[in-house]
Amino acid sequence: MNRLRDFWLWLSSTLWFIPGTMVVVSVLLAVALTALDVVIGHDWTEDHPLFFGVGAEGARGMLSAIAGSMMTVASLTFSLTISTLATASSQYTSRLIRNFMRDRYNQFVLGYFVGLFAYCLVVLRTIRGGDEGREFIPAIAVMAGLVLALVSIGVLIFFIHHIASSIQAATILERVTHETLAALATWFPQEMGQPARPGTEIPQKAEAPGTVWHAITADRTGYVRSVDEQALLDLATRNDTVVRMEVDVGGFVTRHGVLCTIARVKPLDEALLRGLRGAFGVGGSRTVQQDPAFGVRQLVDIGLKALSAGVNDTTTGVMCVDYLGAVLECITRRNIPEQLRAQDGTLRVIAKGRSFEGLVGLCFDQIRLCAGENVAVQVSLLRAFTHAARQTGDPARRRVLLGQAQRVAEVADRTLPFDHDRAQVRAALEPCLAQLDLPGAPRAEALLPPRP
Repeated sequence: MNRLRDFWLWLSSTLWFIPGTMVVVSVLLAVALTALDVVIGHDWTEDHPLFFGVGAEGARGMLSAIAGSMMTVASLTFSLTISTLATASSQYTSRLIRNFMRDRYNQFVLGYFVGLFAYCLVVLRTIRGGDEGREFIPAIAVMAGLVLALVSIGVLIFFIHHIASSIQAATILERVTHETLAALATWFPQEMGQPARPGTEIPQKAEAPGTVWHAITADRTGYVRSVDEQALLDLATRNDTVVRMEVDVGGFVTRHGVLCTIARVKPLDEALLRGLRGAFGVGGSRTVQQDPAFGVRQLVDIGLKALSAGVNDTTTGVMCVDYLGAVLECITRRNIPEQLRAQDGTLRVIAKGRSFEGLVGLCFDQIRLCAGENVAVQVSLLRAFTHAARQTGDPARRRVLLGQAQRVAEVADRTLPFDHDRAQVRAALEPCLAQLDLPGAPRAEALLPPRP
């Protein structure tokens, strides 16, 4: 199941699957409409000359013109798509290319034009004039080709509008954030069994006599795209043992690198080895659908490029922080699965996962380091922490947010020489500290005092 899911995600992100499927559907439609013309007959078309009055040569000419035009438009569409991929890669980050390739609108438009070309070819070969034997003009199929050609005008206009919109920073950030939030909603509620009893320690070595930790190695090099948690739990329960994950989703593993270890007295049998290895989906690249941290990574990369000295696009940097703040609020509201997972009260799986502090650091640590002397970005960071603090009353999580706010204040204190700029950051820091409401927390004036 894990490999099938990985295969489907890969297939749906290609530029040929949906267009190829639409070509097949177009060919079947042409055959079906032509067969319908054969069954109905074409004598009735004489009663409607306005719609079906074209002869064999006219039908051929019209379908030939449509087919030629569709190939020209399809070539233009492919060129615009490749140009968009290159622009997004150079201006934002190369990790966005997969997002554009997965765009269903782009795939549909490509498939529509190529499919209409195939449709015209199939219908063309069935047209016969009077000098070629019995005359046959599939009137319904020819009329359908004309209607599809007229619709293609609207499809082309829509495609140009979509390309122009999809390359904008706001659209890209919104789409990446939406995919990341959807992935968080899908993956965070999923847990293996039940949390282990409080006080349970992580076993570092096998306790039973003769038991050793056997390493389960990968059979290919790449990123761990997904982990079938339920399969790991079932295997550990059936074999009455403990499985320890050595790599998390999004981690990189080399061929023969360790995916997990299992505590056993007996040597590993082939079925168990295949089952454990099959629980990990390894591929050449990460996907947001299976790895929410990769969506965060895309937003951070866009922000880092916007704040780099060569680009210096503060507006885009602030937008990245705002959308990262939305992701942070989602993370703050959700439970982070425990590392130790049990079945019927017995420890079965030692999971590998990110803590709340690690996720928050992934969102903001690198951007904070690039926010020196940039008042707008520093204020946006503090505003994001303020909004996230409203989503939780957990003191531990609030202390993590407080640590982030203090580090932003340290950057501002070190890089902002003017009192006016420092006052702006201090004005954003005060409501943040008030919202966190932690005992012993320093005041804004102490973290960011005015210059003497």
